[in-house]
Amino acid sequence: MGRKAKEQSTSMHVEAIRRNKGGRVYTYYYLRHTYREGDKVKHKAVANLSALPLPIIELIRAGLRGEPIAAGHENIRCVRSRSHGAVWAVATVMRKLDFPRLFGAQPQKWHRIVQGMIAARILDAGSKLFATRWWDATTLAEDWQLPVDLLDEKPTAHGAANKLYAALDAMLVRQDAIQKKLAERHLRQGALVLFDLSSSYVEGRHCPLAKFGHNRDGKKGKMQITYGLLTNQQGCPVAIEVFAGNQSDPMALKPQIDRLRNEFGFSDLVVVGDRGMITKTRIPDLEKAGLDWLTALKAPDIQQLHQQGLIQLSLFDQRDLIELHDPEHPTRRLVACRNPLLAEERARKRTELLAATEQDLAKIAARVHSGRTKLAKDIALAVGKVINKRKMQKHFRITIDDGQFAYQRDEASVQGEAILDGIYVMTTNVSEDILSNQQVLASYKSLRNVEQAFRTMKTTLLELRPIFHRLEDRVRAHAFLCMLAYYVVWHMRQALAPLLTEAEGFDSLQAILVRLSTIQRQTMDVHGHQFHLVTEPDPLQRHIFELLDVPIPA
Repeated sequence: MGRKAKEQSTSMHVEAIRRNKGGRVYTYYYLRHTYREGDKVKHKAVANLSALPLPIIELIRAGLRGEPIAAGHENIRCVRSRSHGAVWAVATVMRKLDFPRLFGAQPQKWHRIVQGMIAARILDAGSKLFATRWWDATTLAEDWQLPVDLLDEKPTAHGAANKLYAALDAMLVRQDAIQKKLAERHLRQGALVLFDLSSSYVEGRHCPLAKFGHNRDGKKGKMQITYGLLTNQQGCPVAIEVFAGNQSDPMALKPQIDRLRNEFGFSDLVVVGDRGMITKTRIPDLEKAGLDWLTALKAPDIQQLHQQGLIQLSLFDQRDLIELHDPEHPTRRLVACRNPLLAEERARKRTELLAATEQDLAKIAARVHSGRTKLAKDIALAVGKVINKRKMQKHFRITIDDGQFAYQRDEASVQGEAILDGIYVMTTNVSEDILSNQQVLASYKSLRNVEQAFRTMKTTLLELRPIFHRLEDRVRAHAFLCMLAYYVVWHMRQALAPLLTEAEGFDSLQAILVRLSTIQRQTMDVHGHQFHLVTEPDPLQRHIFELLDVPIPA
């Protein structure tokens, strides 16, 4: 059958097996482990090396013999090094989340481009064109077979931009279908669904959606867009909708009611929103659609309940959570909670605002006293700016006339507000046999999961803002792309929760991804033959892959 040429006896060695077939001699190379079992010496095949170039096999053979191999030898070169570990983790998680089928049953070219942009936004957020440069600096372009012609474009070329935007346009057409699939995955009848509104500022003034409105970014003089995010109770994103920058919270809720009922087909959900979102005027819309709701009362409503004697402060001496009964709304539950830490924070903040307001009012009084400001209308205008700036007008008694200005703190008003510090009241139409008082509280507090999503999407990782797009559909596609990126981030955070603790030393997903990015894939050249070498993961990196349920990159 053939003959064997065996290497000198070691625990691990390369064995060459030559076989004669059809008059031709074929050589096969195996990595074998030699061991003793009793009085017998046995051999076990560890790997078939036949597919490797002969110079590589010779290097392995020499290394097993203990012969020194010079890393800087002129015939051994590292011709390319690309970041691999973090890319491998994100790409594998996206495959586990079944992104290809999420986009459509039939694979299309735009699927890979959009997935590449999502991965780039998670790992190194930047412009869309920057993403193409980033792809080729990592192993993503090669592993995902991203379009080479796109990578070959110059960064400023219109051709590359058009291909990216064409992929975004195709994704936007599928947005409703994709979001419906996400709802089927993460919502169920009777479940809680969270909704909140945020905004991001726009660079430029040509986008039709860009309007001046309630500025949450603190960017004076900047127009903005607003967008509403729908998630399950745990904060996993399901849908996003972009509105004009002057959209109010209550008006943004109506389209979500229609989406949940008509597009997603849910007839039994509990919609949770903050006090500015689910208002008295929006509650009938929810009930008409057959959806339940949970929100909180605004401060004036809480004051009114206290004045009516429905909130008995002495009850909070015994427990921090009590249920109230409003005879005007017998079908609606009221659950009052007292948070001592929140009470201290509100008292501190009020004291600071009052002091700052008095300081500004004193400056106006000095101008009036010196005669620099005389007319009553000018004094009133200056005072209005001061007291409206910090919402403190209710706590001051003010007298204005030509050449006269006096102010005094209204201590009764201050004390009347302070007595309810730390008390907030949640209200819902869900019966107690479905949601206990404690569950009502926990459900309302789950809105912080949406706030976490906004923080991640806007600032800490995905950089949704600022908005540079001018076309309305491009803005919507950009926001949707960021939501899909957060969908991946959310699942990675859930898996990596054991590491995201102070004790483990990781304060963010970013820090973990940076640790994984040190795993590189080098392209080596030996005697003109090229092969890949991947950095051996350290124990912590192996643990990260294990938590993500991602195989070690080979």
